Amino acid sequence: MRVYLDDERETPAGWVRAYWPEDVIRLLQSGNVVELSLDHDLGDDAHGTGYDVVVWIEEAVAVRGFIPPRIAVHSANPAARARMLRGIESIQRLSARDPTD
Repeated sequence: MRVYLDDERETPAGWVRAYWPEDVIRLLQSGNVVELSLDHDLGDDAHGTGYDVVVWIEEAVAVRGFIPPRIAVHSANPAARARMLRGIESIQRLSARDPTD
């Protein structure tokens, strides 16, 4: 499954639309997500942002050995995009480490 988190843009063909971080996390927990594309600003920061998904994945990889899907960021918010990309780099480092370390 390919999951597209966004509140405004049209969902690309072949992707499952999600509007909130908890929707994406629920789909990730199913184990069927192979690719994510994340927006940051979802219209209600109190309800969460795309960065919250990145944080959840990072913790799941570090603590529970979660295997992350491919992750892309399509946010137009430059500062948030950079922060999310740093989180994704951390996820990639964590998922590449030897579990016996």
